Amino acid sequence: MDNRSRTKEAPVARYAGPCLFAVASLVLAAFPLVPQLFGSGKGKDYPLWFEVGQWVLQGRELYDEQFRFLYTPFAAVILAGFSYFGRTAMVVLLTIVNIISWWIAIKTSNLLAAENRPLPWWAPVLPSLLAIFFIYDVFLLGQPNLVLLALMLCGFCLLQVRQPSLAGVLFAAATAIKAFPITIVPYLVFRRYWGALASMIAFALVFLLLVPAPFRGFHRNVEELQVWFQEMILSHDENNFSHRPERNWGWKNQSLYAVTHRLTRPVHYRTEGSDEEPIFINLIDLGYKGADFVYLCVATIIGLSFIWLMPARQYRTLQSDAAELAILICLVLIGSPVAYIYYFVWLLFPLTVLVYRATSTVERTVRWRTWTLVGAAMTLFAAGVNSHYLQVAGNSLWATALIVVGLVWHMRLDSSPPSEAKPNIA
Repeated sequence: MDNRSRTKEAPVARYAGPCLFAVASLVLAAFPLVPQLFGSGKGKDYPLWFEVGQWVLQGRELYDEQFRFLYTPFAAVILAGFSYFGRTAMVVLLTIVNIISWWIAIKTSNLLAAENRPLPWWAPVLPSLLAIFFIYDVFLLGQPNLVLLALMLCGFCLLQVRQPSLAGVLFAAATAIKAFPITIVPYLVFRRYWGALASMIAFALVFLLLVPAPFRGFHRNVEELQVWFQEMILSHDENNFSHRPERNWGWKNQSLYAVTHRLTRPVHYRTEGSDEEPIFINLIDLGYKGADFVYLCVATIIGLSFIWLMPARQYRTLQSDAAELAILICLVLIGSPVAYIYYFVWLLFPLTVLVYRATSTVERTVRWRTWTLVGAAMTLFAAGVNSHYLQVAGNSLWATALIVVGLVWHMRLDSSPPSEAKPNIA
């Protein structure tokens, strides 16, 4: 390639990504902002967030018999700050926060992927394009999952530069907002990130017990936290868990827990309030306790397999650590009892790792197999868009499993003998 070609391509490589991000952000921001600014008001979860913020500002109870608000008092206090200036301001601020979180997730994914070969300009763009439907759902509904992803990835970056205490603060913040990131704890224990673990536990208590206290009162906050824990974490049976009967067992929930139950006992897939006839896909009928036992066995096997496949300390490289962390993100995602489609925005980082490896590797076979896995996973995601049958069978779960397979393969490929190992996350 001559110098003239390089000169022509340089502006594309430099500006294409930011320009595309800006255009995509404007388009996605329009979905909450246009109805709010020029219509009758944005629906979905935004009205509930505003109500909850007002409840805090007015000193009202957070949890009643309907249990409309599913998150912690800490999350409610954050919403109070957003709703203080009115509903329109809240929608605008939440949209800005999602845009910033998306940008941070892209940048931290680039850093953590640890790609040491030159990439074409489109490689950093492609993961967001592949995950665009999940990103769209976050903006449409007003959910915080992009924020949680940004917090987790920033925490991993801090681990990489040996700042475990600060990493623990970010992990704790994500857990205090929406509980499912707590499943990172076994990984921190196994990799002996004791500083991050101690910081995460300490600051989770600070966020949950102390931060809401000035607004709710310490004793009142403790009581509300106990109600939340009892009703959200401990309360479940064969017909209901997390106060969303039918919906949490239904086709929209793509978690390992829900799919296992749908496959091992008769659970119909229709959504709450639907007139659809119940349809069952269970292969066997083990009953509720039997399905729970199968789930525990499967989850244990997956966790132990991950531990067994992770490279030993002396074999780790920055590239193998990238795949390892991407696998961890996938497992935290599907390990949540509830995993609706917007949860899968967390695949932005795993997809970044696979796209970078597929783009940069010199081995043709590795490149072809990686692209094939990515293509198969995205095809499986897309195939379920108009098929409740595929969704009730867990198409998003199985697509994520394909991504995990590719990441495990690259994690093993990228690990090195002790004499060749590169600096790692110690």
